[in-house]
Amino acid sequence: MKKLVCATAIILGSLSFTATAATTQNKIEVSISVQTEYTEVTADAVPAAVKTALQTAYPNAKLEKAFVNEKKEYKLEISVKDQKATVYSDVNGNWLKI
Repeated sequence: MKKLVCATAIILGSLSFTATAATTQNKIEVSISVQTEYTEVTADAVPAAVKTALQTAYPNAKLEKAFVNEKKEYKLEISVKDQKATVYSDVNGNWLKI
């Protein structure tokens, strides 16, 4: 009889330990920030390669605002007729997918 009581206590104790371990794993938080800070610049500060790429890809586009980050990546807010869009380019005029 003592063996049955001890075995039951061990089994119940191990089940509660497993449940505690599972809830501890659910409390892990992961925070990843991909967003990069951009600073507004004038249209004159945008490199010629970026302006040329913009005119080639979007011939009727008007550059409304330009921003640059630490990696020299450009965020360009453009408008074509009544539509507005935001495109991204590196310093050499290559388009970036963000």
